[in-house]
Amino acid sequence: MAFETRRLAEAPRVVAPDGSEVHIFCASGRGSMAQFSLAPGAVAKAVSHRTVEEIWYFVSGRGRMWRHLDGHEEVVEVGPGVSLSIPVGTRFQFRCDGSEKLVAVGVTMPPWPGAEEAYVVEGPWTPTV
Repeated sequence: MAFETRRLAEAPRVVAPDGSEVHIFCASGRGSMAQFSLAPGAVAKAVSHRTVEEIWYFVSGRGRMWRHLDGHEEVVEVGPGVSLSIPVGTRFQFRCDGSEKLVAVGVTMPPWPGAEEAYVVEGPWTPTV
């Protein structure tokens, strides 16, 4: 097993299936890590994951996250210091309501398998990305 080190400035940058910007960090056999961000005023597409669960920790900006699973639904305010879970099969959507980028670091378990993992669903807000 080799060690892996990635710095934010060097991390590959891609667009997630929900339209957010993603910097891909390190991965291991059991999980992967990335940074997700939305520009001020942006609303991501609502999506669900087929096989992975995630834990997000917000580091800057402010906004809201909608989650829906098995008849339970909630919208929570997010910003620095807030963490939340996204169990497998959860429908979720996030938006940036502030004047600075909304940024979260997420851990995906097992590691992100590829673009077919996420699929678009109906959410509470009209996406802008």
